[in-house]
Amino acid sequence: MDISPDLIRAKRPCAAGYRWYLRSGRHDASYLELMQALVEDGRPGDAVWLLSQFGPTDDVLDVDELYDDTLVFPGTVRVRGNVDVTGTICVGGRLLAGGGVRCGGELHVREALECGGAVQAAGEIRCAALKAGMSVRAASLHCGGSLRVAASLELAGDLVVADQAHVGGGLQAGGHVEAAKGLYLGEDSEVARSLRVGHGVLCKGSLVCREALVVGWGIKATGDVIGGRAIQVGESLLAGGEVRAGEGYGIYAGLSAREADWEHSGRVTCPRRPAALLSGIWYPLSHEV
Repeated sequence: MDISPDLIRAKRPCAAGYRWYLRSGRHDASYLELMQALVEDGRPGDAVWLLSQFGPTDDVLDVDELYDDTLVFPGTVRVRGNVDVTGTICVGGRLLAGGGVRCGGELHVREALECGGAVQAAGEIRCAALKAGMSVRAASLHCGGSLRVAASLELAGDLVVADQAHVGGGLQAGGHVEAAKGLYLGEDSEVARSLRVGHGVLCKGSLVCREALVVGWGIKATGDVIGGRAIQVGESLLAGGEVRAGEGYGIYAGLSAREADWEHSGRVTCPRRPAALLSGIWYPLSHEV
């Protein structure tokens, strides 16, 4: 892609960035060369801006290991080992790593992020899809497609997933959690704010949500299901332990079913009848979940 001063100016860059470009003498540089020059000159923010304005390319960076201060690349990055970047990672294509990925800032991948090890980011992770062979830890995570984490998922803030979410270990989120489809949790999990799932939730342990717990289909948990506010499910809820809403709030099952169908699609099955069951029918648990 050819880059010219007129084309750059038409994108309305910041004054400092445009001055750098005019003084750099790189008017004949290609898109990739200009991006690399910005990173090398300590201007990663301008490199990210350039990528946001001109978009991804078909270029491929293929290396054994990747250790750097900043990674901004418009194409796909393939690393056979580990990725360890002290600052920002911004990739226009896919980021594929045989080992783990460590990022000291924001981690943005326009397409899929896949790695055989753990993912750790000091800032937000934003990607089209994520598959990690071990745990994931970040400030927050926005995934435009499916999410699959083999071990635990720990976030200081929000989790937003536009498709299925599968967490092999436990989920610990300091913000809100939203999953457009189903959510699988392999161990005890806790959400500090609200939890909203479009389809169903399967939790191999206890599920604690400090605010509203809203699920389009149903919930199955081997342990407790605890909400800080109301618990709302479109169909049924099955728990091996206690089911409890926040003080002054209720438990609502069968919200997507007719009242006449609650016997099959509005059940709340758990060892003891919840005190605030306002919708649905309670059934005592007769078998291990």
